[in-house]
Amino acid sequence: MTQQLHFEKHLLGGSARSLKLAFVVDPLDHLKAWKDSSIAMMRAAETHGHEVFAIDAASLGWRHPDPGHHIGGVFGEATHLHLRPDDHDWYRETQREWQPLKAFDAVIMRKDPPFDFEYVTATWLLERAEADGVRVFNRPRALRDHSEKLAITEFNQFTPATLVARDLNQLQHFIDEQRDVILKPLDGMGGSQIFRVHRNDPNRNVILETLTHEGARTIMAQRYLPEISQGDKRILVIAGQPVPWCLARIPKAGETRGNLAAGGTGVAQELTARDREIAETLGPILFKRGLLLVGLDVIGTHLTEINVTSPTCMVEIRQQTGFDAAGAFITAVEHACGIS
Repeated sequence: MTQQLHFEKHLLGGSARSLKLAFVVDPLDHLKAWKDSSIAMMRAAETHGHEVFAIDAASLGWRHPDPGHHIGGVFGEATHLHLRPDDHDWYRETQREWQPLKAFDAVIMRKDPPFDFEYVTATWLLERAEADGVRVFNRPRALRDHSEKLAITEFNQFTPATLVARDLNQLQHFIDEQRDVILKPLDGMGGSQIFRVHRNDPNRNVILETLTHEGARTIMAQRYLPEISQGDKRILVIAGQPVPWCLARIPKAGETRGNLAAGGTGVAQELTARDREIAETLGPILFKRGLLLVGLDVIGTHLTEINVTSPTCMVEIRQQTGFDAAGAFITAVEHACGIS
């Protein structure tokens, strides 16, 4: 708890007034309260004294401003929530109505990937809302500009040997050169479609053909890092400052993927000196671009991904350490809204 207080004091400060906060999320019945960071944020927001609304990303739209209609500009169907501690019955809906986003003090974009055309459209709409004075976190342009896989190429001093390509000859050469690699699509999440391929793997050709759609889709290849056996670490960075605890997602037996969605086990750990070096280098740069919350993935001493859409692991970190990352995030939102 001392670390929590130090973090929040160093980071920002406390709340002086109530805010009206809208969380843009997937349908509420798709969220899992026992592990979902978005719900942890909503609960923290209510604990801080704020009003909490959920907006299904699919309901976002824009209407020509009309003095006779109350939802001009960017709008969504907002559900006013009362949060409950029961993970199986975690909210009560107290009101539901279409509202303009400018009715809220802040909008928190927490829609999960896939980062498809509908996701991009949502960022365009949210950018229009920003133009009308709405505070949006993370900023829509920053979400579009930071591919969660490709963003690491800006910080290659921290990355393992990596190739981004769709040319099959380039990919084959990289496998021959590195001998043991991880192949993954650029738009996946939760460990989906990730393959470990050895130089002598008899299936390497078909794996490459499948992942690249016969050379029509760009993928990422990275040198396999044996340190994955100690976990794929998720480091949360809030307003440019690293949370002092990460969650090491340790693969289950026979797996090379640590993702919790792929059966990995999450173990909270204090940041190493290398973890801090990476987070403290990237944090201020990404925060300056409008990324209030970032999740860095680190295996051993290497940065492998920069997650900006809906970083998670807050629930597990709090359960195991007592550190309330969701509360620290809401404090950051308060500061960004000018209350402290």
